[in-house]
Amino acid sequence: MNLRELPAAETGARSAEGAPLAGVRVLDLTRLLPGPMCAMHLADLGADVIKIEDTGAGDYAAAPVREQVNRNKRGIRIDLKQPEGVDTLLRLCETADVLVEGFRPGVMDRLGVGWAAVHARNPRLVYCSITGYGQSGPLRDAAGHDMNYAALAGVADQMGQPGGAPALSNVPVADLLGGTMPAVMGILAALFDAVRTGAGRHVDVSIADGLLAHAVIPNVAVQQQGRTRPVGQDKLTGALPCYNYYATADGRWLAVGALEKKFWDRFCECIGRADLKPRHPGDTALERQTVREEVAAILRGRTQAEWVTVFAGEDCCVTPVLRLDEALDQAHTRSRGMVVEVPAREPGASPWRQLATPVRMTGFRFQVRQPAPVAGEHTDAVLQEAGWTSDELTRLRASGAIG
Repeated sequence: MNLRELPAAETGARSAEGAPLAGVRVLDLTRLLPGPMCAMHLADLGADVIKIEDTGAGDYAAAPVREQVNRNKRGIRIDLKQPEGVDTLLRLCETADVLVEGFRPGVMDRLGVGWAAVHARNPRLVYCSITGYGQSGPLRDAAGHDMNYAALAGVADQMGQPGGAPALSNVPVADLLGGTMPAVMGILAALFDAVRTGAGRHVDVSIADGLLAHAVIPNVAVQQQGRTRPVGQDKLTGALPCYNYYATADGRWLAVGALEKKFWDRFCECIGRADLKPRHPGDTALERQTVREEVAAILRGRTQAEWVTVFAGEDCCVTPVLRLDEALDQAHTRSRGMVVEVPAREPGASPWRQLATPVRMTGFRFQVRQPAPVAGEHTDAVLQEAGWTSDELTRLRASGAIG
């Protein structure tokens, strides 16, 4: 039962049986990655997510990315630069539970659909704004990307190899850990409160704040020593031989995470060096470096596949560093249902392999109910469900307010 006390069947969206967010309607005005991923998580859990794009470029994410992060949504197009377009969005807000937007601070206000205008129209609606640096502060209007947020949050400084440049990741940790997940958390908390109180909230998510809030391990060093240790000198960045990446004979890698003494002891037995057991974690930097070099020399002696066989079934926290294609095909990933195939729109094309929701719960089974919508694919259906007549739709389309 949603905030409007309407069963899921009345929203017009197909919802998975037992979906925890069935009946919740979300208006998604975001583009690219952090916001669309946030809205997709809500859609995967059963919310009726309506992806709203402008009548121009719309969401200009690369087509394969768009396909991956907009499933289970319906798509409409509205021109918010036209008064009739603004009125259309505000009218949709009257029966929505959540609005998510990712424009720079002030843009939605200038368009006439900011928090104050929407709250006046629907006091129960949860309004989430995802920006790089938040709705306040000296950097509120600054542009940025994932690497910029990670840099200013002090997190990029903690990633990489000793003496080298900070590492660039193909998994945008700031956008996803700092933006997407705090937005989902804030929306669900505010939504829960709105059910109890009838009052919505403006959720202000800063991607830089979200990433900084998770920098708990390096912050310990700051509180104890006044600053973080350089990369390679802290226990999680390479200082310890028991927690490191090691190359194998075929140019692949092993992840050795034997932090605890019991795991280290078993690891030493597996590599035939029981004499290294007492040298955990090592009393000095020189001793740790010596052990690390000895372990590296041993692990370079066999291929990754050979070491996988050696460590199979051994309880010592050693795993191969897999490529993503290998990770998608491994038995555990498959058994957890983390790979789903979505039929391609083009006849004869191979299905898309997508990553499933990581949330599993009793009474609900995730499914792809709707592939990512083509821009404006469901404009008429969504607006008709919300009460627009055929004549009104014709007039709005003729004026260019919808597409």
